Amino acid sequence: MRMRTGSVREYWDDGPVLETSARLLRLLSLLQTHRDWTGPDLAGRLAVTERTVRRDVDRLRLLGYTVVARSGAGGGYRLGFGAVLPPLLLDDDEAVAIALGLRSAALTGLTGIEETAVRALGKLEQLLPSRLRHRVATVTSAVVPMTGGEAALDVDVLLVVAAAVRDEQRVRADYRRHDGSESRRLLEPHRIVHTDRRWYLVAWDVERDDWRTLRLDRLTPRIPTGPRFVPREAPEPDLAGYTSRGISTDVYRYRCRLTVHARAEVVAERISPTIGVVRAIDEVTCEVLVGTNSLDEAAVWLGVIGAELTIHEPAELRDRVGALGARLVRAAAG
Repeated sequence: MRMRTGSVREYWDDGPVLETSARLLRLLSLLQTHRDWTGPDLAGRLAVTERTVRRDVDRLRLLGYTVVARSGAGGGYRLGFGAVLPPLLLDDDEAVAIALGLRSAALTGLTGIEETAVRALGKLEQLLPSRLRHRVATVTSAVVPMTGGEAALDVDVLLVVAAAVRDEQRVRADYRRHDGSESRRLLEPHRIVHTDRRWYLVAWDVERDDWRTLRLDRLTPRIPTGPRFVPREAPEPDLAGYTSRGISTDVYRYRCRLTVHARAEVVAERISPTIGVVRAIDEVTCEVLVGTNSLDEAAVWLGVIGAELTIHEPAELRDRVGALGARLVRAAAG
């Protein structure tokens, strides 16, 4: 890639180059994390004048970044898609390889990797020129991931929703329910929660006037996204626990509550957040909440939990476990 160093250095005439470079990086970071910034807002964040902000924006453009400026009451600065790849010390092939690698990493199931990969991919794809985005899309469409039978999530959906969370924009989307029926949703996305190999969106459903937890692999956003909204207070401080209850207990016919005589961290290794909620009672016992539509299925599952337990509710589950135990005893006798 060509580096236009001469013209840039000649343009930096209002301060030390090192100080200006640090400020440019800060400005670029702000533009990447917010859709629109006014001149006064940027000047306040950078502790400079609006004139210096305008000069710094011009410097970013010289470096290859597309910074869009709009005048008027609703105007401001935002980072647009690049016409050329900015000087990231990457050639075109390297940029495409990194984008493909980040797309794969976003769905690997490796704890702590997916969220970072999504953030990095969102920043990189915002800067890729159209010809490189097309190359990435071509390779992605030709590759079929082996997901072990689980529903595959389109990374583009993840990126669109993540951007809407960041920019506080409403999302119109089609949503496929568990029974296969379709519904239209108008959402104010709050946060994305990830567990195992599934991704969930915690959002305020405008038309239903309530919070909802939605599986992203069943969500199809309609482009473009909607207007900005003022974020609401989260339904609970612990969004991970809120999501776990929503997908593992609240939506099922039966809500099973039991005490397991084993440490919570040991039981949690067998019960993922998509199956149930594990809460420590003391150092050697814990409470488990599980949702199910089949008591027979719950009885079998309790039999392989690997520890002594006490069933509190529902009463029908105790009867079902007793009947299953009697059958197993007879089978073992032979």
